Amino acid sequence: MALPSTIYRASVQLSDLDRQIYEQLQTTIAQHPSETAERLLARLLAYALCFREELVFTKGVGSGDEPDLWSKGPDGRVQLWVEVGLPDPEKLAKSCRHVERAILFAFGSGLNRWLPQHQVKLASIPNLTVVALDFGFLSQLATDLQRVISWSLTVTEGNLYLTVGDQTLESALQQVSGPPL
Repeated sequence: MALPSTIYRASVQLSDLDRQIYEQLQTTIAQHPSETAERLLARLLAYALCFREELVFTKGVGSGDEPDLWSKGPDGRVQLWVEVGLPDPEKLAKSCRHVERAILFAFGSGLNRWLPQHQVKLASIPNLTVVALDFGFLSQLATDLQRVISWSLTVTEGNLYLTVGDQTLESALQQVSGPPL
């Protein structure tokens, strides 16, 4: 029998000064049994950093052909495709051919090996933005992960300031390639 997903409720007070977006986000996010806490938190960060009304979580890990997040237009076509982690570059390139814009939030303990191997290919995809997330930042967030997540997230000049409880963490978004977020 398959293990069930773990459900988290998240509330994010978003102040994205770079994009002039100020929202109180409320969402529910499911953690697949094979998914790490860091990956779950990367998906939640990606949701906040790419927020638009139509953006939704997909089946993600449980489905082979869907990204972690996407937004679709009124005609059902995917406008924004958002992946987290270190996906197969060939699969990502193929997906990018069918969407308006794609964003990869790359992170993981193998990022320093993965990125040099695939950076040239990824940089050649005109509608793909690649941003590196600090794995240490995600690991630090994961240490106190609760089923109810309450964040205050400020984004300014490519830096994240994330307040959780009485602790504020800081991390830079490293733009690797593609158009800016």
